[in-house]
Amino acid sequence: MPSAALTIDPAFTIAPVNRRTFGTFVEHMGRCVYTGIYEPGHATADEDGFRKDVLELTRELGVSVVRYPGGNFVSGYRWEDGVGPREDRPRRLDLAWHSVETNEFGLDEFIRWCEKSGVEPMMALNLGTRGVQEALDLLEYTNHPGGTALSDLRERHGAAPYGVKLWCLGNEMDGPWQIGHKTPTEYGRLAAETARAMRMIEPDLELVACGSSSSQMPLFGSWERDVLRETYDFVDHISCHAYYGNDDGDTASFLASAVNMDRFIDSVVATADHVGAELKSSKKIGISFDEWNVWYGERSRRTDDPADAWEVAPRRIEDEYNVTDAVVVGNLLISLLRHSDRVAVACLAQLANVIAPIMTEPGGAAWRQPTFHPFAITSRLAAGDVLRVQTSSPTVSTAKYGEVAAVDAVATYDQGKLALFAVNRSAEDAVEVTVDLSRTGVTGIDEALIVHEEDPLATNSVTEPDRVTARPFEAIELADGKLTITLPAISWMAVSLSTD
Repeated sequence: MPSAALTIDPAFTIAPVNRRTFGTFVEHMGRCVYTGIYEPGHATADEDGFRKDVLELTRELGVSVVRYPGGNFVSGYRWEDGVGPREDRPRRLDLAWHSVETNEFGLDEFIRWCEKSGVEPMMALNLGTRGVQEALDLLEYTNHPGGTALSDLRERHGAAPYGVKLWCLGNEMDGPWQIGHKTPTEYGRLAAETARAMRMIEPDLELVACGSSSSQMPLFGSWERDVLRETYDFVDHISCHAYYGNDDGDTASFLASAVNMDRFIDSVVATADHVGAELKSSKKIGISFDEWNVWYGERSRRTDDPADAWEVAPRRIEDEYNVTDAVVVGNLLISLLRHSDRVAVACLAQLANVIAPIMTEPGGAAWRQPTFHPFAITSRLAAGDVLRVQTSSPTVSTAKYGEVAAVDAVATYDQGKLALFAVNRSAEDAVEVTVDLSRTGVTGIDEALIVHEEDPLATNSVTEPDRVTARPFEAIELADGKLTITLPAISWMAVSLSTD
């Protein structure tokens, strides 16, 4: 059996664990909102029409922040359509997803849903068809305490100030598919003007500029440079978006997707720091990785409802995830934690039904996809400081990334608790992993869990909701300051240990 060696030392800290790493994303797309988080008349619906079964799963998932209302949707959205009495709200064409938006669920409902689910709202602004004035209007309605037209309107709608601090200045404005698509200079100037004006109302807002829609975009790198040259003094973070799939059947490369995420983050950080050096600024720009997940694009094109029907909440990209997908998601979380010194926000896209960890049926059940489990466990166990794990591992050959380490890991350390998260990216071989814990004062194993099945394509469904879950991990032993783990092929594991 191949072997790997890990060394963990509490002195090798990266940064504190950032709770915003465990964000998700709710977009008016497909069934994420309607029959996802919101379904009046459902057996579990509360007085606001929110599905309580989905609220419970959201809390179990350990979500910290939710980005809303898009996504591509936001670039054509009129926020005022989604406030006030529902009977007065207009139905609109949604050009982004070629559907009809009823506006039954809007800003007021979203904030109430956030309060009930215990998450922080992250609002996205329409800088596609709108601009500075509409952003200021939305900020006034959302946050101003009262005594103005829009803040008084919110009060008449029965709400105190919402206090939203985290805002996205548009979405994927580099993409030609985006309504109001712009050049980097056009977008950068608009984002800077919007940010400057918003800070005249609230100087302490956190603002995110749009980065590239993916690292494969033609302007990747130069887009970040040009946008940050315009916005550096006015924003806090720049966004990254990345989706990984296995449509081509290249499972070895798919299992190594976190290698791409590592490189993506490192490249954007380098570009941001270069612009900071040009401007002679000591400020550091954070990364808002506010869309990431596994997504099977070809499968979606085959299975989605027709795009020409102008329906309300049609089925869109409702991927059925398997064990391999869950292992990749667990590894992407390892990458995000490893970059906690610069990743300020991260949002798994999306929360319900649309490439999501939570699935629902209209009028029916809600259940966990396999990808739910590594996210929920990592959110629950990761605490304190993120530690750099020194790794010696056998390698796996991949077509996209060359030779990559079979075993990837990260750890966190917090007042008597050490958590280790590890993945075996080999599709063929189990690996015996020895972890040197001699510097940690570890005294015992509190909990060990693994996501692994003999069938790496196993899935969950409404009839078998727990076919794939996180199971107690038995192939682990602690003795004389060493942890010995037999990590099966295509597996993700987490272990929580007590320390002196």
